[in-house]
Amino acid sequence: MNSFEVDTLQYEAGSGVKMAHLLLVDDDPSLLKLLGMRLESSGYRVTTAESGDRALALIERQRPDLVLSDLRMDGMDGMALFGEIQSRHPGLPVIILTAHGSIPEAVSATRQGVFSFLTKPIDRDELFAAVRQALAEASPGGESHLESDWRQPIITRSPAMEEVLEQAGRVADSDVSVLISGPSGSGKELLARALHRASSRAAQPFVAINCGALPDQLLESELFGHTRGAFTGAVSAHDGLFRAADGGTLFLDEIGDMPLALQVKLLRVLQERCIRPLGSTQSIEVDVRVVSATHRDLQTAMTQGDFREDLFYRLNVVNLRLPSLAERPEDIPLLARHHLELAARRHRPSVRRFSPQALNLLASHSWPGNVRQLINVVEQCVALSSAAVIPHALVARALASEESSLPSFNEARSGFEHGYLVKVLKITEGNVSQAARIAGRNRTDFYKLLARHELDPATFKPAPTS
Repeated sequence: MNSFEVDTLQYEAGSGVKMAHLLLVDDDPSLLKLLGMRLESSGYRVTTAESGDRALALIERQRPDLVLSDLRMDGMDGMALFGEIQSRHPGLPVIILTAHGSIPEAVSATRQGVFSFLTKPIDRDELFAAVRQALAEASPGGESHLESDWRQPIITRSPAMEEVLEQAGRVADSDVSVLISGPSGSGKELLARALHRASSRAAQPFVAINCGALPDQLLESELFGHTRGAFTGAVSAHDGLFRAADGGTLFLDEIGDMPLALQVKLLRVLQERCIRPLGSTQSIEVDVRVVSATHRDLQTAMTQGDFREDLFYRLNVVNLRLPSLAERPEDIPLLARHHLELAARRHRPSVRRFSPQALNLLASHSWPGNVRQLINVVEQCVALSSAAVIPHALVARALASEESSLPSFNEARSGFEHGYLVKVLKITEGNVSQAARIAGRNRTDFYKLLARHELDPATFKPAPTS
């Protein structure tokens, strides 16, 4: 085997060597086996599928480097499969094999974007030459374009999501700060992890923290660390997450909920690349890429004084906006099938699929909780299903149950804040000074809280007596 063949067969991925992965599609099992053995003996990793539908399911699970498909197959033929691949996975090369080859068919196929058109019986040297050329052209310089392994956990065929992933791929290997915005449950941490995998820091730690889930002092200690005795209960020193992520990526989820006092300290760390643990007088250098995320509108938060403008521009060098699930409805069936397969493996292997009516119900739902809510519904259906096919009625029951389930932590906290503010305003009859005193906040902060919850103190004042 010459050096060109070796370069085409494998590419560097982190510290190991990954063999090129081929997917063979043919409804003739004996031909599949024969062709698969021939390619495996030359060093390729081969997966086989006996139908176009099965091939598409395998590609969703793990995208190959190249697809070789028979032209004439029952159900979905080779050109229909190619059309689906081109729609869902642009750039994935396809070679069509046929026993009925003709020049017009070959010309038509290549005009549509098929990489090559080979006639059976397949000549060994012609096959290997076509495979090598397809892999080389799909991955200039011998590096597989499937270093897109970084994005494989993100299941999508949505143009909106593909645009986000394309942006992510372009900025992944730079060290610029990235702010991921999007509604709760849309997969912000999943995208942050994908960015990390695509970067030169992939071999180093990825560390995540939710900035809205901890009290102020505990959050500061978790981020920057503390010395022994820095505060009551600090019985030993703690390095903190910046040091834990040194060389890698620190993901600050719900950055919009970070207290203002900590925002100042975070800004200093980003500017100076140094941290100072609580209770210490020494600064420690850190090499960390910061990726942050929020479901809040930080522009509005800045105008209300809840978020520092200088920190916003430091974090928001590149903004990746994740669409809600309602904005990517074409992904709902893909995600439902994918998570059904995962849940079935864990809980109930006998469950195989959704009925067409059940899938239609999932596809037409609004999904206010986005992908996280869809996963919960799928897992509930798998757990409760007594048959291989999940029926419409079970999905309807799971959706009704999900709608009435507990809110998220942030939703619960926001609901408590709103109810508390209403209560103190009623007690004080709209007197903001008294209400702020009861709440233990200064008037400025209290007015910001009222604005966030769209509460007008005047509506709580007693009506004038006639």
